[in-house]
Amino acid sequence: MPTRAVKAPTHNELKEILGSAYPVWSGIIADVEATAHPVEQTWKTSKAEFGRICLLQHHNRTLLYVTPEKEKVTVAIVLGERAYGLAQESSLPDRIKKMLSEAKPYAEGRGIRFPIFSSSEISIVDELVRIKLRPK
Repeated sequence: MPTRAVKAPTHNELKEILGSAYPVWSGIIADVEATAHPVEQTWKTSKAEFGRICLLQHHNRTLLYVTPEKEKVTVAIVLGERAYGLAQESSLPDRIKKMLSEAKPYAEGRGIRFPIFSSSEISIVDELVRIKLRPK
């Protein structure tokens, strides 16, 4: 996962790497900000092609890891056991539920990573963040 903080990329740098997936990136950021205002973007170094990953954080809690890549956005999320149970009972796509059930449980939860290619898939990310934020 990420190692050290780095400078945020410019909009032009993001547009260049994302290409047609730039609206996907913007949509994910906007949805998470609407769900969990305020959201802070923290950029860290990464082994990904772009060399940076964005952590979307709410009150110092990382909600989502978002990586800009060529023509796609890769998202990663870690759900604790309670949120994992809620996700399994939700209307999330079966492929996401399967990834979660196959993810190794760690003390911090079960982590999954998957690509988002189109704006129609942003609702998956939104539902995962809402589940993660659901009060006990």
